[in-house]
Order: sequence, then C-alpha cells, then structure tokens
Amino acid sequence: MYKKNSLLFFIIFFFIIHIQSSSPQDSNKRLLTQTQIHFNNRFHEVRNKVVNVVNGGEVPSLSIAAAKDGKIIWEEAFGWADKEKKTKATPHTLYSLASVSKPFTATGLMVLLQKGLIDLENPVNDYFGEAKLTAYEGNAADATVKRVLNHTSGLTEHFNHFFEDEAYRCPSMEDTIRRYGILVTPPGEIGAYSNLGYGIIGYIISKVTGQSYAQFMKEEIFLPLGLTHTSVNKSKAFEKYAATLYNKRGFPIPSFTSDSPAAGAIYSSVHDLIRFGMFHLKNHLPDQKQILSDKNIQKMQSDWDPNALYRDDYYGLGWLVDEDWNGYRVVYHHGSGPGATSMLFLIPTEGLTVAVLCNSNSMLPFEICDEIVSLLLPRFAENLRKRTQEAGKGTVRRDLNIPVEFIGKWKGKIKTYDREIGVKMLIQEDGDFHIKLQDQLETLINNVSYSRFFIFGIFNGKIPTRDNERRPYVLQIFVILRDNRLSGRVTASALRDGYDAYNLSSWIELKKKN
Repeated sequence: MYKKNSLLFFIIFFFIIHIQSSSPQDSNKRLLTQTQIHFNNRFHEVRNKVVNVVNGGEVPSLSIAAAKDGKIIWEEAFGWADKEKKTKATPHTLYSLASVSKPFTATGLMVLLQKGLIDLENPVNDYFGEAKLTAYEGNAADATVKRVLNHTSGLTEHFNHFFEDEAYRCPSMEDTIRRYGILVTPPGEIGAYSNLGYGIIGYIISKVTGQSYAQFMKEEIFLPLGLTHTSVNKSKAFEKYAATLYNKRGFPIPSFTSDSPAAGAIYSSVHDLIRFGMFHLKNHLPDQKQILSDKNIQKMQSDWDPNALYRDDYYGLGWLVDEDWNGYRVVYHHGSGPGATSMLFLIPTEGLTVAVLCNSNSMLPFEICDEIVSLLLPRFAENLRKRTQEAGKGTVRRDLNIPVEFIGKWKGKIKTYDREIGVKMLIQEDGDFHIKLQDQLETLINNVSYSRFFIFGIFNGKIPTRDNERRPYVLQIFVILRDNRLSGRVTASALRDGYDAYNLSSWIELKKKN
C-alpha cells in the first residue's frame, strides 16, 4: 500500500471563473479555468496509486470524478494535459471521449423522440436522402432506429480515421453509407458493435433538424445540461483547453477526424462528464434543464433486444447494461481511440457515478473505476475480489472439433463498393483453414476461432479499393453458416504506429462445392 501524504488532501486551488455567453459567437468566453478538488479521505490509497503511476510516466495524465446521491465527492486531475507545453491537467481539461460519445449521441436522438420528430420503430432509411443501407442478409426495412441504437441492425464493425498529416480527407456521410452501409446479418439476429451505426444516428439528427450534428449537440444537449467544457471535436475555441493525445511510446498523435463523428468525436472534461452521468441518474441538478423525462432516461437504460446479446452485456439506447456486475446492476460506457481511454460508470440503485479520463491508451481508467466503487460499496469489492481470484486460476479449454458442415471446399465472392473479388476457401479436418482471393496467393487463415455456426480468423490479402490504399492492413473474416453457405464480412484492419487507423468491411458469401 502507498503511504499517505496528508498535506495534499487539504489543498484547494482557486482560479478565475469566466462566465460563458450563450450566444454562438461568444459561447466559449466563460471557460472554467478553476481546479476544484472535491476530495473524500477514504480515497487516499487510490489517489496515491494514481500519483505514483502518473509520476512514473505510465500515462501523461488522469482526470477522475465520483458523485454520490447528487453530490460530487471526488474531482481531481493528475499529470500533464500537454507534456511539451507543460500544461497541467485539471478537472476542466477536455479529453477525447472516444466511444463514451455514444450515450451523448443517443441522448440527442431521444430529445428528438420526446419532441415527436423520431419514431424508434421506423427504418433508418426513412430518414436518409439518396444514400440507403444495402441488405445482403435480411431486409433493410427491419434496420430500425432502435436496432441501430442497440447495435442489432445488421451493420458491422467499422471505423475510419483521417489524420491531419495525411493527404486523404474524410468522405461525406452519404458516401460512407453508400460504401459501407451494408447489412451482413439480418436485423435483430445478433449484436455487433458498429461505430457506423452511431455515425448514422448523428446523420439522422442532422437530417431531421436541419442543423449540423455539432451545432445540435451544443444547443440541445451541452448548454442545457451546463456542460461548458464539452464539444464535438476540438473546436478552435476549446483547442487550448484540450489534452494532447499520446501514443504508447509517449509521442503526440496528430489531430484526426472520423467519417462517423457521432460515434466518437466528442471531447469533454471529467467535471462535465460526471454531471452528464448524474443527469442520467435522474439527480435533477438545479442548473440543468430536464431535456429528457425520467421515463425516457429509464428507457435508454432498459430498452434492448433480449434475443441479441452483445458480448456479456446488453446494449440499450446508448448504454451498456450489466444486470450483475459484482452484485449490482450497472449502466456504463467505455471508450478507446487513438491516444484516449475513457470510462463512465453508473450504479443507479446506489446513486453512484464514476468518470475517469486519460490522454493515452491504458487499462488504468477501468482499474481506477473499480477501485473507487469498491471503496464505496463493500459488496462490490468482495465480489470483485472473488471474480479476480477465479480468473487467476485459469480455465481448461476444450477445443471443439470442427463441425462437419464446415469441412470441404467453398467458393464465392467478396463484394466491395466498387468491384467483386472471387474467393475460394478450403477447410480441412486437421484444423487448417486455407483461403485464396482471385489472382492472389493461397494463404492460411490464422488465429481461427469458431463455433457450430460461425468462423472468425485473420489472414494476409488485398481488397483493392482506393480506401484501402492508405496503409498496410490485415484482413479479418467473420462468416456465419446458413444451410450450405457462409456469409458475413471481410474487414481490412489497419494500424498507425500501434493505434487504430481504419476497419473497413466488405460483404462475403461462399457456397459449398459438392
């Protein structure tokens, strides 16, 4: 355990608070520059751990906040928002939220629902222009707004980042939908996390309101909730208050944009994020407008498809929900992107929310979140300890024999947005999976996992589209057995210096040869 430095617990730093104008031109003039440390002495061990890991250079900075029963009980930042400029992080420093943007976007959509401008049961295509989703499995009309929100629409894995030091520029949402708006499973069949789905939700917001996604979120979500340090992307007015993103070697990452900004482009401070969490705990803070009824807040945390389990959790309307996380029902979202890790964690029955932000990729935000909750809830701590012990024992893995339905020769095609590519696959009884794309060399599929109905693996090959020319990539294949055919996706997955650059998917279908 770390030693306690009691002097640190009683220091409060006061700076000038600028009052922000509500007009668009002056909206960033009341940026808070105050560092307020709300600190409860019970957190001293966690705090000492954070001080040690930040001082040791494991991460550039961490910003932490916890609230209980409508009151912030800990709010503090550690380390450097910008190492090169020697800018210290504060609770009002803006961090990339990555996928914690999704609950914000879903909240925006629910505001339109409450105003009667959106029907969750309508097909998303009803709200589009000329570009429409293409269904290779199932019916596009069954890809409803609600199914897109809870990742059961049939859309697949997708992200596409464009860095300022590269020549390539972000396409329009219409072009992204034309190229990658493909349903590879029937809507409602399975849960498959899709950033493109939330990009589409942002696009719907824009089409319905006639405003940009960024402007709508500012006027209808951020300002009414008093989130004065929250923005879509790093706007110029907020740029100097935003934490620099760092890669795993500790070097700054260039600024970037995404073709699906509503999925992960929001920047926010830990102070604003904890207040957003408190709003979703129905705390009714006096300086927050109740933009959603308690009924609709509850709907976001409970309206999922029970037949489409997403990993071990359910995905509601913008929130992951675990019915038994160390003995409690929890509502949460985490995020990870180039140079960013985020966690927002709610336990509604306990009136508790925790937020942790970091300007690099690290598991620390998740560990710190668990430790904070453990200090407040002994039952959570005991269940976490037991679960950790069980995980440490390991499990015996019994390899499933390859189902006989998979064994044999398969032939089909990959369909990209601008061409078709012939493909052959051979699955042998000895466990080897071979694949050959058109005139390319035959290769093995590696890291294969499978069940009685799906196959997943990674292999080397080329999907020759212009979008894939930007950098080297590997291919992922995920196919589902449907009678005598396999169908699903092939995804070009590229990294840049160890962090995500793009995952771009195309449709694949194979039929078994007699």
